Amino acid sequence: MIYGDKKTGVLVQGATGKQGEFHINLMNTYARQVGGRGVIAGVTPGKGGKEVHGVPVYNTVKEAMRNHDIGASAIFVPAAAAADSIMEEANAGIQTIVAITEHIPVHDTMKAIAYARMEGCSVIGPNCPGLLSPGELKMGIMPAGLFSRGNVGVISRSGTLTYEVVDELTRAGIGQSTVIGIGGDPVIGQTFTDVLAQFEKDPQTKAVVLIGEVGGNLEEEGANSTNLPIVSYIAGISAPPDKRMGHAGAIVEGGEGDARSKIARLKKLGVPVASRPSEIPEMVRELFRGC
Repeated sequence: MIYGDKKTGVLVQGATGKQGEFHINLMNTYARQVGGRGVIAGVTPGKGGKEVHGVPVYNTVKEAMRNHDIGASAIFVPAAAAADSIMEEANAGIQTIVAITEHIPVHDTMKAIAYARMEGCSVIGPNCPGLLSPGELKMGIMPAGLFSRGNVGVISRSGTLTYEVVDELTRAGIGQSTVIGIGGDPVIGQTFTDVLAQFEKDPQTKAVVLIGEVGGNLEEEGANSTNLPIVSYIAGISAPPDKRMGHAGAIVEGGEGDARSKIARLKKLGVPVASRPSEIPEMVRELFRGC
């Protein structure tokens, strides 16, 4: 497993908010199904002493950590408070932070991620669906019913495309080791390169599906950084230049980052690129046949 397993105790910031409360329930329902610890503490300033679905709530992260063995966290706080939440958790020594919150100002994200890196903390996101290791750990908002346990890692900038590809893999009898949504903002914590480095150390992961979109060159950097077998899919082949497409980071500027050039560069690196998600399972099978 990467970033955590069923033994990992999870903290949720924004525990008493509508989204935090809703997803604590779903995360712990999954934890009970797989025999994991799940969410063991929540934090909402001023709400210490309350409980959410049986999970105790504290006023600060350090107070929660004095009372519980916490290895990772998920953040559901409003955008204006998200950067401070990331830095508070990094300062407290939490190793993995999943930032679900969207619309965080870019400057805030830059400051928070830089601080987290100095503290040796891995930030997944922001503006991401989180991660799910089938049979082990769910952190975030991914729909657990689509997943199955196996040997294929998935990394994606898009939430909904992640679910579609996972569903295709599961229906084809291809299970997943860990699925990570790294987020679609211009500035993110863990990149394709970072997550692939983690997958390389994971004995369960034998191949990786890399789901990208227009904007930037993170996909090419990731594919060039690893020896793992990769299949890729790049969304947005018809995206017009200089227009943001859904995600804040999905924009083609100055002729850079368009889907066709990404696909060409990935193919030049020897990475098979699917033209539609339904092609991915057979391409993964081809990878395994070639191993």
